Amino acid sequence: MTLTLKNDIQDVPLLAAFIDEVCETAGFNASVTMQMNLAMEEAVVNVMNYAYPKGVQGDIVIEAEEMGDRVRFVIIDGGTPFDPTAEADADTTLSAEERPIGGLGIFLVRQLMDTVSYEYKDGKNRLTLVKIK
Repeated sequence: MTLTLKNDIQDVPLLAAFIDEVCETAGFNASVTMQMNLAMEEAVVNVMNYAYPKGVQGDIVIEAEEMGDRVRFVIIDGGTPFDPTAEADADTTLSAEERPIGGLGIFLVRQLMDTVSYEYKDGKNRLTLVKIK
């Protein structure tokens, strides 16, 4: 299954409906589906907000594949190369006031998904998120 979005926050409800459909087809329960929705929304909204220069419209393609006991989502964009997996985990021992801005999103994605990987290939960012039943 594939979904193409614009880098526009108005498209986020389309993402949620897509994830719900993929998870229902794969037989994931509501709790795990909610976790995947949260992780995918965090990752995709970051692409929407930061991958493309301000004022430049770009596509974000989400590929979903059921693979037996797991579902794999691949988020593909043609924006600025950026490997979120290379970022250090946010220090959650610090208070909100002490913690630098940024980093919580990828931390959350790592906590909610079973594997997270990145590659830059053919001029595209490819962030792969996998969840096991």
